[in-house]
Amino acid sequence: MKTVSDDRYLAADIGGTSSRFAIFHNQSGRLHREQVVRIPTSEATSFTDLLGQLKAGPLGPKLADCRSGALAVAGAIQGGTQADPPNIPWAIDIRSISISGMPDDLILINDFAAQAYACKTPALENGVVINAGRPDEHGMLGVIGAGTGLGHGMLAQLPEGGFLVFPSEAGHAAFAFANAEETAFADFVRREQGLEYVHAEVIVSGQGLTLLHQFHFGRRLKPEQVAAAMDDDSPVRAWFARFFGRACRHFALNVLATAGMVVAGGVAAKNPDLVQHPAFLREFKDNPNYHDLLQSIPVTLNVNEDSGLWGAALAAKMAVQRTGSG
Repeated sequence: MKTVSDDRYLAADIGGTSSRFAIFHNQSGRLHREQVVRIPTSEATSFTDLLGQLKAGPLGPKLADCRSGALAVAGAIQGGTQADPPNIPWAIDIRSISISGMPDDLILINDFAAQAYACKTPALENGVVINAGRPDEHGMLGVIGAGTGLGHGMLAQLPEGGFLVFPSEAGHAAFAFANAEETAFADFVRREQGLEYVHAEVIVSGQGLTLLHQFHFGRRLKPEQVAAAMDDDSPVRAWFARFFGRACRHFALNVLATAGMVVAGGVAAKNPDLVQHPAFLREFKDNPNYHDLLQSIPVTLNVNEDSGLWGAALAAKMAVQRTGSG
């Protein structure tokens, strides 16, 4: 009979652009990642089709050997079983899975809940310090990350040991603009996107890079093209860094993230200069009442683009431990 010590877990990170899958095994209490498979989310016509493509690929023969699995998805989870992600054209419901050969026990979690879990795994071992700060080990840890959208998550240490993870959809709250120049950009974004108000994930995301470049230079490029075109003097780089620092500051104050803020997501992992730019940290600390508090909050850049998989694997492992099965 399998035990938790030798279990394997399916981990998935289903995003608006790319869906990643991997199998992890648990050896002496430590997770180890095996092969990763990436499937463009747009190539799947439905959730069932995405899992069908997974099963038809190199991980297919190994799926049935997994004790459990956790699927992290970029959207709010409802009832623990379903989601209607804003950046994916189809809904997800793990109760509807009819594909044989999948793990028997699957859980569905928010993608930034997975990023928060990842902070307790080796995924953060190569994190880059942006602000050293003075961490409160008993405080809240905040996680924020830009990709197709802007994700948020939290990790709270429990007094008796252990921790709890919470998701957030703060990226869909209105973004704050600070001056006339920024307000002109907000008006531009409203017109271009047909929005009644500009929410944060429109600004601090891949599409935010596209919109900033179009606003400053009049050309609409893909996010990766904008990133390649930026130089040290680029207003796009400076503005995005400032906006990212502001979003990070707002979330740090909203959840009182005295244990630290972790910046994750594909935009920062692929373009670390956007977080290392002086405008990011300057904006993060800019508050008339809580500058000293913000100065004390550690900020770490997570450069591991597969950290969501690590977090999902830990969530699957902990689900098995909670039920006492194995």
